[in-house]
Order: sequence, then C-alpha cells, then structure tokens
Amino acid sequence: MEAPVVRSSSKRSVSVGGVVGLLLAAGGGRRLGGQAKARLKHRGRPLVEFGVGELLRGGCDRVVVVLGAEVDAVLAEADLADVVVVRNDDWASGMGSSLAAGVAALPTDAEAVVVTLVDMPGVGAPAVARLIAASGAREDLIAAGYAGKRGHPVLFGRAWWTELARTAEGDAGARALLAAQRARVRLIECADIADPFDIDTPADLDRLDP
Repeated sequence: MEAPVVRSSSKRSVSVGGVVGLLLAAGGGRRLGGQAKARLKHRGRPLVEFGVGELLRGGCDRVVVVLGAEVDAVLAEADLADVVVVRNDDWASGMGSSLAAGVAALPTDAEAVVVTLVDMPGVGAPAVARLIAASGAREDLIAAGYAGKRGHPVLFGRAWWTELARTAEGDAGARALLAAQRARVRLIECADIADPFDIDTPADLDRLDP
C-alpha cells in the first residue's frame, strides 16, 4: 500500500497528549448501490461531518478522518476544517487499509485513540465519553459493550498502535488484535446510551435523519 496522503486543516487549539478520535469513512457503500457512506446526509449534513462532531463532543482532543471513495466530492461537501484528513487510495481492499492509514497519521503526542465508523450514527458522543472516562493508561484496550457483546467505539492506548497497524488487513480491521488480546479487553456497557446499527443497505437509509 502506498503511503497515505495526509491533509491537515486543523484550526483548533488542542492540548498536548490526550485522546484522538479516528473516524473510518472511506467505504464505497457497495450494498448501497455505490453511494459513498461519508456523503450520506444525516441531520442536514454529510454523515462524515456528523461523525467528527460526535467524536469531538465526546471528549476527543483531535480527530483524524480516513477518506477513500469519492474523496473529492466528500471534501467539497463536508466541513472538515477542524480535522486531519487522510486519503486512502487503497480503500477498496477493505477497512484494514483505512485503519492502518489512520493509525499512521495519529499525532505522536497522544495517549490513546478512539476508533469509530462513519456508518454507525447511533454510536455517538455519550459512548465516546464513557470509554474515555474509563481510560488512563497507554496499555488500555477498551471497547463498548452491548449486552456483553463487543462493539464500537473501541479505545486503544498508545502501547497498541504499532500492533494495531501491523495486523489491520482486509475487512477485519482491528478484530485480529482484539481477538488475540481478548483477556485484556475491557467491555464498557453502552447499550443504554448508544445503538450500534450500521448503514449497509437501502433499507437502512430510513434510520438516517436527512
């Protein structure tokens, strides 16, 4: 995979250290008929813009967004002035390439990253905030739980970033690392504050609020 193209457009005053949000938003929406998920409208704005806002409201100091499908159109339509944008030209190979590209672009002074997906608008700021409140060490592996089942978002302490990027491939994303380290992963129940549905098919579009 070629090195990702990183475009920094941050205008925010951010603290050293802290938690970074990583929003994976490169998918082409194959089961949606080829609609890039980042461009779907939710509450009057592109879904990628909504996802960035939720990470920031949840307590992330900075946000990195990985784009791929229809990237130029996404950049033209969405206000991403307060984030670092990573362009993943290998997005069609699966989520793993986007995760690896995003991890490679994380700021070196951060302590942890919260990873979430653009097509899960029901998982927002409250879940992000709950995971951040439970964190505090570079060795943290913390995932949102839904009736005891692991879901998104997931927080990775800095100590795991190299392994996370190394094992991310295909559509598996972070599953290989989380499975290998199952005993270390802390589940934080979030079913009372989040709904982990995703937008995958035309029928799911009814769950958006355009």
